[in-house]
Amino acid sequence: MSEDRITVEELKYMSIFSEVTGATVYRCLVDGETGKLYFLVKRGDLGKAIGRNGRNVKVLCDLFKRQIEVFEYSEDLVEMVKNLFPGVEILRVDVSERGEEKIVNISVREEDKGKAIGRDGRNVKRARSILGRLFKVSKLSIR
Repeated sequence: MSEDRITVEELKYMSIFSEVTGATVYRCLVDGETGKLYFLVKRGDLGKAIGRNGRNVKVLCDLFKRQIEVFEYSEDLVEMVKNLFPGVEILRVDVSERGEEKIVNISVREEDKGKAIGRDGRNVKRARSILGRLFKVSKLSIR
């Protein structure tokens, strides 16, 4: 695990999120570039966190005045990678280390590549940001 610390702002968001949803929040990350909030919840709490028809997410977006995304947290890097790409069939996740660098290569079916990358690479950027902070991943690529 990294030495990334939870900020007071993130702690506040986590508290409110937990209060509204009843889900156990492992972590909240604020994306400095987009301003989005990423919430990582305990395994099995994803449905509770999102709410029926996305109700909790809508309420929290209005409350925080920011877009939010919710994912299940896992301490296992490979499992966490899979959780960050919902709806994409991940064929293989290869993790290698070169000195201080931790590199993650994700293999997906050719027809899922666009969905995995996302418009303007947003899904890759999101995954790189989250994995970088939590697991010290320095490079991430999709094949």
